[in-house]
Amino acid sequence: MRTTVTRLTRDEWTARAAAHAERADALTAAHRERAQRREKHPVHDFLFTYYAYKPSQLRRWHPGAGVTLAEATERAEWRWYRAGDAPGDVVPDDTAFRAEKPQLADLIERMLRRTAARPAQFGCFGLHEWAMVYRTAEHRHPIPLRLGADGTDAVVEANDLRCTHFDAFRFFTDDAVPRNRLALTRESQPDLEQPGCLHAGMDLYKWAVKLGPLVPGDLLLDAFELARDIRMLDMQAAPYDLSAWDVQPVPIETAAGKAEYVRQQRVFAERGAALRADLLTAWLGEATD
Repeated sequence: MRTTVTRLTRDEWTARAAAHAERADALTAAHRERAQRREKHPVHDFLFTYYAYKPSQLRRWHPGAGVTLAEATERAEWRWYRAGDAPGDVVPDDTAFRAEKPQLADLIERMLRRTAARPAQFGCFGLHEWAMVYRTAEHRHPIPLRLGADGTDAVVEANDLRCTHFDAFRFFTDDAVPRNRLALTRESQPDLEQPGCLHAGMDLYKWAVKLGPLVPGDLLLDAFELARDIRMLDMQAAPYDLSAWDVQPVPIETAAGKAEYVRQQRVFAERGAALRADLLTAWLGEATD
């Protein structure tokens, strides 16, 4: 249960909102400039296409559940806000969110808590991206393969596939699916997600956006930055030749590449664990068990 109550004066919260918008604009500037030029980037645009959240959503600041905004009548009709104790005050309402979205609220809480409770695994080496192009001439990305088709297939066949993330597994080719150690389903996702997975760390951004005003703005942008950084390693370890975009590979087909992948993976797992706990605390007033 929430044990503290915070009330921000209008000067305090409007200053925070302005600083947040400035930080968000800096984070999305390159993407917005590319969009104006109608240019695409196979690494950096992912957060705006796969998750489909616009830069405008990132720049809208919220205080987090239970934090009262003084003299904020312009937010009185905003979704998942309610009136505060004083006239003109408003506060993000986690009860209203749960009442309107009970299944989503339950899913997010289960995903955050259960993932946090499991030990991290570091033996996948980013092979999910390789499994997505295994023994197929049609690729999700129109980018050449570093090792060619035969070389890419050989890497998959020389390694175990240990993917634990359904939203990566669902893009495996038909020939790659039976090679994975686990048969993943959407229903089993809360029971199998683990904190070493790069995509579990990236999805913290997804959960933060879905929680809307219940998540403080700084945590939302922290989650975006984590997802952005993870995405880079995800593509560096992928089988694609991204030299045209100055992306240097982490060659997981080698022992040195595997070691570098795991080194970065551990750092991301630590960042993700802290952020996962902060999201639960901000939303529900309590950390993970």
